[in-house]
Order: sequence, then C-alpha cells, then structure tokens
Amino acid sequence: MAVTLKAVLIEKPEDVNLILGQAHFIKTVEDLHEALVTAVPGIKFGLAFCEASGPCLVRWSGTDEALVAAARTNASAIGAGHSFLVLLKGCFPINVLPAVRQVSEVCTIFCATANDVEVIVAETERGRGILGVVDGAVPTGIEQDADIAERTSLLRRFGYKL
Repeated sequence: MAVTLKAVLIEKPEDVNLILGQAHFIKTVEDLHEALVTAVPGIKFGLAFCEASGPCLVRWSGTDEALVAAARTNASAIGAGHSFLVLLKGCFPINVLPAVRQVSEVCTIFCATANDVEVIVAETERGRGILGVVDGAVPTGIEQDADIAERTSLLRRFGYKL
C-alpha cells in the first residue's frame, strides 16, 4: 500500500488562534459549538469537522462568518477523517481548551496556537490521516534573564499571572 505525505498550511489571519484535533462522531460539531459558547460568552469562532464515513462532508458551525468560511476551507484542504479545526478571534485557546477536552467525542488535540501551522497529512487508498503538525519556528537560542523578565511581564499584562 502506497503512502503519500504532504504538508498543508493552515491559512488564517495573523490575529486568529486555532485548535486542531481529532474526534469520532457526527455530533462533534454541535458539542464543540456548545462547549465554546459556554466557555467564553460572546466568543467569535469558526469550526469545521471532516466526516469520515457516510457522505464524508465537511460539517461546520460558528459565530463568525469569516472564521467559519476559513475553517471550512482549511478543513477541506486537510481532508483527514474525523479531524476538526476551530479558529478563534478575541480569545486564546487556553480560555477554551478545558471545555474542548471535555467534549466526549474529542480524542486528540494536535495543537492550539496562533503560530503558522503546517499539518503533516498521510494519504493512502483508504483516506487521509494527520501524522502531526509543524507549529512555529525553530528555537534561536536559550532563554536569558532579560527574556525571563519579558515572559513574566507578558503573562501579567495578559492577566494570566498576578
């Protein structure tokens, strides 16, 4: 059996965060939608899920038309069965990840980031699967005292630390 590997770049605006994962059932779209709007009232997101059997459609939902359209386009490009993509604006994945993980259909979270992401996809005659992700750039060095001070200051500006 032949396997073809490809890297799919997730196309999104710079100020948009994403969560890429794998789930296992058609009700994933509704359950993720409920989890997201419950976790952050007024949240702006787009969500798409690649159905793995039956009609094999890209199922979708969301609260922001542009994010929904981008999620559908990216999910179609990835095309891996049971994968889902959530695009977030105005909040961070950390605000919703606990709720996403609690959705009973969610099996795996591959990444949650604002970085540029390439999804490494394997394709066989049976379909496609996600092998992993490339999330961000290669480190340029080791954190120094000034970098530590900047990191801790940033966390406090965001309100994540006192």
